[in-house]
Amino acid sequence: MWKTVKLSFAALTVVLMIVLAGVVGYAINDGEGSSTGSGSSTTIDVSGDGFSILDEIMEILDQDFVVPDAVDYDILREGAIDGAIEALGDPHTEYITPEQYELGIDIISGAFEGIGAQVDQDAVTGEIFIVAPFSNTPAAEAGLVFGDVILAVDGESAEGWSVRDAVGVIRGPQGEPVTLTIRHFDGEIEDITIVRATIVIPTVFSETIEDENGDPVNDVAYIRLEQFTDQSVGDMSAKLKEIVDAGFDSLILDVRYNPGGGLDATVQIADMFIDEGIILTQVDRDGSETVFEAHAGGEATEIPIVLLVNEFSASGSEVLAAALRDHNRATLIGEQTFGKGSVNHVRPLSDGGALYVTIARWLTPSGELIEGIGIAPDITVTFTDADVEAVRDVQLFAAINFLHDELAQVLD
Repeated sequence: MWKTVKLSFAALTVVLMIVLAGVVGYAINDGEGSSTGSGSSTTIDVSGDGFSILDEIMEILDQDFVVPDAVDYDILREGAIDGAIEALGDPHTEYITPEQYELGIDIISGAFEGIGAQVDQDAVTGEIFIVAPFSNTPAAEAGLVFGDVILAVDGESAEGWSVRDAVGVIRGPQGEPVTLTIRHFDGEIEDITIVRATIVIPTVFSETIEDENGDPVNDVAYIRLEQFTDQSVGDMSAKLKEIVDAGFDSLILDVRYNPGGGLDATVQIADMFIDEGIILTQVDRDGSETVFEAHAGGEATEIPIVLLVNEFSASGSEVLAAALRDHNRATLIGEQTFGKGSVNHVRPLSDGGALYVTIARWLTPSGELIEGIGIAPDITVTFTDADVEAVRDVQLFAAINFLHDELAQVLD
């Protein structure tokens, strides 16, 4: 199954935390006061004939449609909204219903209520599956892992569900249990009851790694960055200072499965590795550009770096990857990244919902637009079925070998 997984990133069908709609966190965005640009605009008169035709259609359907019970105003209204947004041709602009918005996540601080897992939908089977649990969350403690398929929630079959449907059922108040019927990678089916909690998302993790022979690697530091939040900035700064002070020869920075986060946090973290130059350029709807630049005195501007990336590395992860690549600060190892080069903002609506709207594009330091394309690694390393079954991280092993080879060349 894992080989068939393709992320759509069509706003709600992204690598998704089990929270409102997840989309708030997956564009790079400061979450406050973003505008749609200062250029000229056209005012659309929604009271004119063009939009009043919807009322006529609703009235005719209410009077004439062969299945009266199917004429549900709320459902048809949401369908009309979704249709209008779909006509834009932008997979990252999405309507969030009041029910979904109420389940919200403060992506800037990195806190939410839920079980603490990322889910997505298999492109072939349509099944909802676990991408990864966040560390030290109820989902992780319950033993959920990548590839676990959600068959039912509290006894209700998940067949035919979208990611949005799954999120709406799994989410709920802290302290309340939810039972997931899970099919594991080996085919075993199990009911797992998880108590929902308020979760401050941990985002920066460091641990001792082992090479392909199982021997500990003591000269290479390892940091896994799971998301870009305000908390990430301070945690990353502290961890990098520890690594530099400890005298590590090099660093592996892992942003696989990192869907992005806040713009400010992304820029600040990239700035820790670069002494000068452009981090990214934001291009607004009127063509105006905002350039984000690095400042001297970053925490880790000298240490050699390998950045681990994969197809689930998106948005802020791609900003970081492009900045480190273009400034020759890191070698990228892994797989092609997702390809989200847009800046998004959440605009609350009068019905209690919100519009998650694309307001700008961003360019890499070299001027590249990666929307729909992604970033190719310098060294491509993919997993075989045997690697997955043996839980063998060949991408990590490749990073260790690369850094050791680089160090050997320097010493020679």
